[in-house]
Amino acid sequence: MEKLMTLAELAGYDGRDGRPAYIAVNGTIYDVTASSRWEKGFHPPDHQAGKDLTEELSKAPHVRAVVERFPVVGKLEEETPSARAGGGGKLIVAAIIAAVALGIVLFLAL
Repeated sequence: MEKLMTLAELAGYDGRDGRPAYIAVNGTIYDVTASSRWEKGFHPPDHQAGKDLTEELSKAPHVRAVVERFPVVGKLEEETPSARAGGGGKLIVAAIIAAVALGIVLFLAL
């Protein structure tokens, strides 16, 4: 049975220390644990399980045919736009800028 999985949950399936090795490609999560080419969750030259590899593998011509051979274990849950954009970080930066601006105004007023 397929399940929805967030990027944070997917990260727990990195193939290390006996954990299963899952990768996401185009929103589908595949189990690559049994593949000898994904030993300990690493596929040379630099692909690590537990991640969305859509962009990394987009340039490889054989990806779809090869990846689709692995068992599908779930779907990657889409993040909300604010989570993708790091909305919380923008708020912190805005607060810092406002504090610095206020400090400059107070300094010039003295």
